[in-house]
Amino acid sequence: MDTPHPSHATYYTPLPEQPSLDGSPATRRRPLKGFVVIVGSIIFLVSLVGLILNQSQEPSSTSPMPNNDNPSSQNESFSKRMPRGVAEGVSAKSNPSLFDDDEVSYNWTNAMFSWQRTSYHFQPEKNWMNDPDGPLFHMGWYHLFYQYNPDSAVWGNITWGHAVSRDLIHWLYLPLALVPDHWYDINGVWTGSATRLPDGQIVMLYTGDTDESVQVQNLAYPANLSDPLLLDWVKYENNPVLVPPSGIETDEYRDPTTAWAGPDGKWRLTIGPRVNTTIGIALVYQTTNFTTYELLDGVLHAVPGTGTWECVDFYPVAINGSIGLDTSAGGPGIKHVLKASLDDTKIDHYAIGTYDPVNDKWTPDNPEEDVGIGLRVDYGRYYASKSFFDQYRKRRILWGWINETDTETDDLRKGWASVQTIPRTVLFDNKTGTNILQWPVEEIESLRYNSTEFEKIVIEPGSIVPLDIGTATQLDIFAEFETELLASATEEEGYDCSVGAVDRSTLGPFGLLVLADDSLSELTPIFFRPTNTANGTLTTYFCADETRSSLAREVCKQVYGSSVPVLEDEKLSMRVLVDHSIVESFGQGGRRVITSRIYPTEAIYGAARLYLFNNATGVNVTATLKIWQLNSAFIHPLPLDKI
Repeated sequence: MDTPHPSHATYYTPLPEQPSLDGSPATRRRPLKGFVVIVGSIIFLVSLVGLILNQSQEPSSTSPMPNNDNPSSQNESFSKRMPRGVAEGVSAKSNPSLFDDDEVSYNWTNAMFSWQRTSYHFQPEKNWMNDPDGPLFHMGWYHLFYQYNPDSAVWGNITWGHAVSRDLIHWLYLPLALVPDHWYDINGVWTGSATRLPDGQIVMLYTGDTDESVQVQNLAYPANLSDPLLLDWVKYENNPVLVPPSGIETDEYRDPTTAWAGPDGKWRLTIGPRVNTTIGIALVYQTTNFTTYELLDGVLHAVPGTGTWECVDFYPVAINGSIGLDTSAGGPGIKHVLKASLDDTKIDHYAIGTYDPVNDKWTPDNPEEDVGIGLRVDYGRYYASKSFFDQYRKRRILWGWINETDTETDDLRKGWASVQTIPRTVLFDNKTGTNILQWPVEEIESLRYNSTEFEKIVIEPGSIVPLDIGTATQLDIFAEFETELLASATEEEGYDCSVGAVDRSTLGPFGLLVLADDSLSELTPIFFRPTNTANGTLTTYFCADETRSSLAREVCKQVYGSSVPVLEDEKLSMRVLVDHSIVESFGQGGRRVITSRIYPTEAIYGAARLYLFNNATGVNVTATLKIWQLNSAFIHPLPLDKI
């Protein structure tokens, strides 16, 4: 057997309080190719403190996220300029920057831009994209509509792009579905939702911005329901079907939900504006034909201090956590998720509660974690999510928009902006009873090849271990971690995600360094940080630190994360999808999710590396991993002769 050796090793001076660490072998197993022994524990030390500070950029451009108990603080404006879209009555559609775009734009090359484009996440061939719209399954095809600017890589002239897929991974671009061509949507065909009726009909409700900049709701439907591709759509001749009611601002009335049928057989849907400028609400409308509506008394729910609710989503989940449910499902054994995208903070929040279908009221299980003040759908770069029920596979699938972290100047040079997340299944977590579980759809496994396993790698305090896996830019990573306490751990209040991967404590942080280069001038830690609390319990945080993900100063970089429930018999586990400039991280089976949009300049192409790290001072960490390379999805237009 060959002598174990570290691969891509770089040695550093140990921290003053740390002795030098001897290499310890790591066992790697390649299925179908026998056992190969590789990788030792390597000496890291200039700890991540010294390393990252030495490689530091302008501190002002990489401010960590403040304590995550204050969700709005991480989204403070980076710019005095009004972001694109706000004046038009929608949430900000450009990335704020501390710097003048032209003065600080990195010296990007076309090769860099080419690498930054994702390989298996959905994005248009070119130009701007934002919210997912009206996802559905019809005659063997999954359909995704999306907010799209056919003319530019910045927001404006919003139409509905359209794509189809057999498996939610390999997408085909189709012609535009809806364009702004009537007085009631001439300033934009904005976000909407699809509802499938029991007889198979499909109705699409969407927000139009009128010629007088009033937000109204419009109806569209397929011209030919027997067409599996749903290429042609008809707008209802008497649009709009809904206009802002009395007391609702005309520019704060958008994004109708998928409808659900009540026990009386009538359909309901919600729209989430605000009242008194600060109270987020969900109005409830009732209809029998989708052309005429009755606004019901009261509201489905309201939360003071949360502002306008965009892209409201409302759906049932089975308490036993087994399968997804149709949006109209009700009765025993069911709870309802209410989700809102908060215009004020650009964060998707959700809560779990009980829906009263007679009075059309929803009550959160935990008022202290109500919509807008508690759980987030995703703790990273993520907004405007929308779910749908996949009647074919009996599952609920969630889409979300990954918005940009670079500048409009860079987007225009690239010729494209924004990506959709990998579609995720959504289930109720019947182990905790307090959260949903999100997980990449199983179809992504069709992209896997060249799997590699690492078993029980010991990572000593203050060290890193490089993982020899070849190309590290398109990955599906499963990792489990166990810890061995080397010294007594005292109370450690104040440590959470906000301090990033640099600050060391007895118990953490430890995890993965993705999209890192050999010199570690660029790296993105995805990590756990267990923390002892004053009452003697252990709180574990799941985090992503983007602050050293790119040498480009103009790219917005933050630290994201949250505490994550860890049950007594569970190991710490994460799944991480890496796709060039996108990293999606799932903690503890999807109880917490963090999406990162990063723009490396050095850790690209063959220079991208993957490492394990342990920046704790008082624990050994043992890691077991299984890693797959992922193929490209080769997203492309449907050939014209097939249309």
